[in-house]
Amino acid sequence: MEINDRLFRLDGKVAVVTGGSRGIGKAICLGLAAFGADVGILGISPETTETVRAIEELGRRSLFLKVDVADVEQVKQGMAEAERILGGPDILVNNAGVGVTDPAEDVTMDLWHRVLGVNLRGTFFASQAAGRSMIRRGRGGRIINITSIFGIVGSELGASVYHASKGAVINLTRALACEWAKHRILVNSIGPGFIVTDMTAPIHEQPKLEELLERRHALGRFGRPEEIVGAVIFLASDASTFVTGENLFVDGGYTAW
Repeated sequence: MEINDRLFRLDGKVAVVTGGSRGIGKAICLGLAAFGADVGILGISPETTETVRAIEELGRRSLFLKVDVADVEQVKQGMAEAERILGGPDILVNNAGVGVTDPAEDVTMDLWHRVLGVNLRGTFFASQAAGRSMIRRGRGGRIINITSIFGIVGSELGASVYHASKGAVINLTRALACEWAKHRILVNSIGPGFIVTDMTAPIHEQPKLEELLERRHALGRFGRPEEIVGAVIFLASDASTFVTGENLFVDGGYTAW
């Protein structure tokens, strides 16, 4: 294989990202577009239209489809519509997710179903819809799941259901990688550490907790959404043609201790 400066380019590719209105999702969408991909976004927030405009300003095609990823039929229909309008998908990024801070003894069935519905069921059925398209078209593809450091470590933060969902996604990633390797579909995941987003905003209102969690990162700080983008581009591009079934931690050294 020739090594050149286009190794990370995504020109001519179509990416679908779940959840792209802000934070990590928005950064991923803009990063994919900056490297040449057209980007379809499935999500529930009308703010996502701002991401669409920013992508179009980069000279790429984009669209937003209102889809609750916990609803399997909505996911199927959204993926089909994105394919009809943009083509592809060549790349799927399962970014949509919800977090909770409810003590394990207070978790209800409704809370359990809501978190697992978005974080696990949504990831599986979006992957299934994209995988079916990739298999039918016979050109392979990339599926990238956004997991978490909490997929492999515990915490005292009342996030047991979130831990369970992200741990499941890490192993789902491995299973899909093995099953779809014969179709040249590479399936990997990225496990961020604590990133400065709306989801982590309440932590910054508790200085002692914020300081504690910062210290748990070897780099001594929270990450920024744009610091996840490089890993996504790597896994979406020809730079990673021999990588599948991996969970790449982008966590400032949180899991290095």
